[in-house]
Parts: sequence; C-alpha cells; structure tokens
Amino acid sequence: MGTAVTLDMYLTAGAGIIALLAGVLLTRAIPLLKRLCIPTPVSGGIVVSLITLACHSLLKTDFQFDGTIKDICMTLFFTSVGFQSNLRVFKQGGKQLTVMIGLVAVLIVAQNLLAVGIAKGLGISPLIGMATGSIPMSGGHGTSGGFAPVLEQMGLTGAASITMAAATFGLVAGSLIGGPLGESLIARHHLAKESLSSDVVLGMEGTAASKESRTDHPISEETLTRRYTQGACQLLLAMAIGMALNRLLALTGLTFPTYFGALIAAACIRNISGDKAGKWICMDQITSIGNTCLSLFLGIAMATLKLWELAGLMLPLVVILLAQALFIVLFSIFVAFPALGKSYDSAVLVSGLCGFGLGATPNAMANMSAVCFKYHYAVKPFIIIPILGAMFVDIINTGVITLFLNLL
Repeated sequence: MGTAVTLDMYLTAGAGIIALLAGVLLTRAIPLLKRLCIPTPVSGGIVVSLITLACHSLLKTDFQFDGTIKDICMTLFFTSVGFQSNLRVFKQGGKQLTVMIGLVAVLIVAQNLLAVGIAKGLGISPLIGMATGSIPMSGGHGTSGGFAPVLEQMGLTGAASITMAAATFGLVAGSLIGGPLGESLIARHHLAKESLSSDVVLGMEGTAASKESRTDHPISEETLTRRYTQGACQLLLAMAIGMALNRLLALTGLTFPTYFGALIAAACIRNISGDKAGKWICMDQITSIGNTCLSLFLGIAMATLKLWELAGLMLPLVVILLAQALFIVLFSIFVAFPALGKSYDSAVLVSGLCGFGLGATPNAMANMSAVCFKYHYAVKPFIIIPILGAMFVDIINTGVITLFLNLL
C-alpha cells in the first residue's frame, strides 16, 4: 500500500524554487541546454519530476501538491502579456506582419485539427489531441499550464503531464528544426551569400553599438522600489478587473482559461491609455514581474508532473508529436515561405515561425540569430517576431483553443 505526502502551497513553491536552481546548475554544466534555449525551469523541473517518479515507482510514495501559487503566477504572467499588447507598434512590421498573423492563425487551427484527427484515428480521447495541439505547440509551457486544469475538468486525467511533456518536445524540436530549415531555404534559392565579416554582429546589436545607448542612466533605489510597487499594483488591478470579466464570460456558457479575462483587461488598459501609457504604466517593471512569475510557474508546473501517468499514452503521444514536427516543416516550406515572398527575410521569418510554432518566442529569436550570424542581419524579422510573440500568438491561440474545446 502506497504512502501519500501532501505539500501545502509554500512547500510546493519551494519545490518550484528547487527546480529553478537545479535548472540554472544544469544549464551551466551542459552548454547544449543553453544552445537549444531550453528554459531553466523546464530542465530543472524535469529532474525534480524524475525524483518523484522514482519515489512513486520504488518507494510507492506519491506527492500531492497545492497549485495555488502556481495559478497566481500563471495569471500574473498572462496579465503582463496583456500589458505588452501595444497595437500602435502594429505598423512597424508592415505587410509581412499582417501575413505572419494570418499564417499563425492558420497554423494554430491546423495543429488542433491534426492532433484531434490523429487522436480519433487512434481511438483515443480527442482531449488528448487538444493536449498535443496548439496548447503546447504554439502556446508552450505557459499556455499548457493555463489550459491543463480546463482539460482536467473536462475529464482528461494527467492533462498537466501530457501538455508539459508535449511542450518540452516542442521546445527541443523547434530549436532543432528552425535554424537548419531557414538555412536550407536560403541556400536552395540563393538568397544570400555566407558572410565572412564581423559586421553582422554590429548589425544585430543595432543601436546598442552607439555610445549614446551605452550611457548609463542611473535610477535611485527609492524610485525603482516605487515603480515596482506601482507595477505590481497595476498588475493586480488588471487581474481584479479580469476576474470580474471572467464572471461575465461564464454567462455565455463557453469555457475560458482563468487568465483570459486578466489578459484582455490588461490589453484594454494599455491601448486605451494610448500615448500616455509610458508615463503611468510601469512597463519595464511589469514585464520583469511577469517573467519572474513565468519562471516560478514553470518551475512548479514541471516539478509537479506525474510522469507515470504518461506510460499508457507513450505511443499515441510520439505519433502525434512527430506528426506536428513534420507538419510545421511542410507548412513552412510550401505555405509560409511562398506567402512571405520567398526572400531572405522570408527564410529568416520561417526559421522563427518554427521556433514559436513548436516552442516559444525565445526559440524563434535564437533560430533567427543563428541564421543571421551565418549570412547577414535582417531588420524586419527581429521586429515582427517579438510583436507576434508579445501581442498576437497568445490571444489568437486562446481564442482558437476555446472554440475547439467548446465544439468537442
């Protein structure tokens, strides 16, 4: 007979911190993890979850975790994403940004259709298809953690373990596929010659190479503390408005993730403020708090995975995830690249599309950087991809996922 060990929210947060620290040590010790842009909470969290798997298998001991702090961190992160959704920067990307938004929307819909279709073909629950569709692929670990409770409520046991495993696969696959694919398109279509100059590095630094941008702008500790306090209050205010909005959304009878209202509320506050947003919204501090919460959220989410719940689903998961990787390659070559104009910028953007289409925005940036270091710097891709990652992917993905879940 097994033993159950219950950890309250503070001990659960402690497990997440241990995962973060373990991830930092692993990244320092294994350069490949940094090269592939594997987040430290992911690598460290897997180690902790492997320990709990060993306890379950060898000692018949199960750990029960409290998800309160994890959920709060998740909502804080997505609220910070909402504050970054500045529609005024939309014009900076030009026509290619508009095309990329359309491509991302098509990709997200196709990822869900593919996963749900394969799941039904294998005779397993379509919810498993949703857990391996755009939730972990285009959404990454953040969206995976956000929708896992929704999938659990709909009857999918081990939803968190499935989505997190799929998201981890996507991170690795997106990093391995994106750079080589972009490079092959450039070479095949003779879009650029390999650069032997170090000027490419200066180009990627942009204005950071100027003396003015390297000048320090000191800020007092008191002012910094005040701005962090203001930023935290602005996040909490948007969350409060978002929770009220969630109650109104619930009246529609549709299923939404808990963070959706807060994300929309924050985006509305940012864009209604217009030009005055920079004066009273503490964006740097909000982004910093959001990233910190994302790290802690991922650390807790990965550390509390119940890997043994994946054993019976291993073959279907492998089939669906490999199909997702193959699909994005074909989609990038035959749809995205031609739609973007078959130019050098298009090839760089395709490498980025593979990055966040299977993983996250940092993967996309790393893929594009690798391609540009070999050839030359491309300005538009490095404007378009961050705008997509910060403003559009999560909102489009959340809407599409919500529609699919309500149709199943």
